[in-house]
Amino acid sequence: MTNLTLKQFRYFEALAQHGHFGHAADASGISQPALSMQIKDMEADLGVALFERGPRHVRLTRFGEEFAPRVRDILRSVDEVSDLARLSQNTLSGRLRIGVIPTIAPYLLPSFIGQLTHDHPTLDLQIRETLTPRLIEELAQGRIDAAIVALPVSEPSFEEVEIFEENFVLIRPDIDADRAVPDAADLAKMQLLLLEEGHCFRDQALAFCSMRSPLQREGLDGSSLSTLVQLVGAGIGVTLIPDMAVSVETRSANVSVARFKGVQPKRTIGMIWRKTSPLADQFRMIADIVARAAKVGR
Repeated sequence: MTNLTLKQFRYFEALAQHGHFGHAADASGISQPALSMQIKDMEADLGVALFERGPRHVRLTRFGEEFAPRVRDILRSVDEVSDLARLSQNTLSGRLRIGVIPTIAPYLLPSFIGQLTHDHPTLDLQIRETLTPRLIEELAQGRIDAAIVALPVSEPSFEEVEIFEENFVLIRPDIDADRAVPDAADLAKMQLLLLEEGHCFRDQALAFCSMRSPLQREGLDGSSLSTLVQLVGAGIGVTLIPDMAVSVETRSANVSVARFKGVQPKRTIGMIWRKTSPLADQFRMIADIVARAAKVGR
């Protein structure tokens, strides 16, 4: 077992994550035969199989499932040791993996990335866009360094920093532009289009309307805000979108934008990272850049 290397641990993690030798090899930047050989060497050194090989994918064996979290702990600790070295530098540099949820990424990233890379030209910024539950999992496992999400996340092992708040607006067909803006109770009775299950924005919209489940026809959940807005433009229902998305999503749709009176539906955007990360001060600095970028987009 003394022959195991850190590089092998990273190959193991890639294969465990992708479940496919070709995809894991691509993610690791090596050939598929080379990755396969490294995995075989690991298994020979350990004296036990780590993966069950199938014709289209691979699965962790029972031992592999027990082995995987320990490998992730090792890799996360190694990454945090590398992060400690950054603290001695005057600028943020090297690889930084930031996750962003889909209802933020298209609207915030252009100005955020521009400002961050301008301030830190030696930074190797890697962006991961996916849903909140996946980002939480990947952050806990050390696959990303921080994430920009809607708060609260309420994970004891994470630090949370609020960045800004934004309101939701009502998107409805152009022909309804002169109608009174519905309140939350009226909205709950309307054909409200929502993002599909898994999006935190869906849950926030439902909470505003005090709805436990959407009152809508089957098959009208959308995978993106763009889809929802275009459906509204086609005369199918109404939807809610965050303020930052208005200028992008409504410019090519026959819709009107209405703001609610009284109690405003809103969300809090923030940044999260592991409490064990030595880059907490750098992440707070990045959160400030995110805040500035959000002001540019509004």
